Amino acid sequence: MVAEIAATMPGMPNHPAPALVVDEAERSTLRALAQAGRTEQRLATRARIVLRAVEGQANARIATELRVAPMTVLLWRRRFERDRLAGLHDAPRPGRARVYARSDRDRVIALTLSAPPAGLSHWSSRRLAREVGMSTRTVQRIWREAGLQPHRTETFKWSTDPELEAKVRDVVGLYLAPPERAIVLSLDEKT
Repeated sequence: MVAEIAATMPGMPNHPAPALVVDEAERSTLRALAQAGRTEQRLATRARIVLRAVEGQANARIATELRVAPMTVLLWRRRFERDRLAGLHDAPRPGRARVYARSDRDRVIALTLSAPPAGLSHWSSRRLAREVGMSTRTVQRIWREAGLQPHRTETFKWSTDPELEAKVRDVVGLYLAPPERAIVLSLDEKT
């Protein structure tokens, strides 16, 4: 009996999993993520997986078309079913939580944007880490999160504004943690 069932399995058609149900807003967001040229490719691939699952394609076919493992298709289908669009982003990684406070982060950013010690063209991560009493890796992580690359700055004018640190904190804070239902508009003054 078991042999008969096993003998018929290879010839069975590849039935698609039930199609995912999405509303029009989710569908348009998924399309935007899949098609935007500036979307991180991992996220774009996840959106493409979900879009094909919405169309009712078989998991094996989705995996073949997108050149991913079948288990990858199953993972992102399940994550989308459970968490919707938020599930497409990376989950928090295990490990120790960050040990620096917002004020430490602001201090690193403010120092990075201030004039370096005499004789230097820019702050290095090692020098700044010694200055603030943090690890080099923490300074590099803060720079990456804030999009700072002081070693790549070609031209820069140091601000003489005495309230620069407070203004930087306010602006960076708006970008990193915008208030709910808010729009951040940025204007740049040119002399």
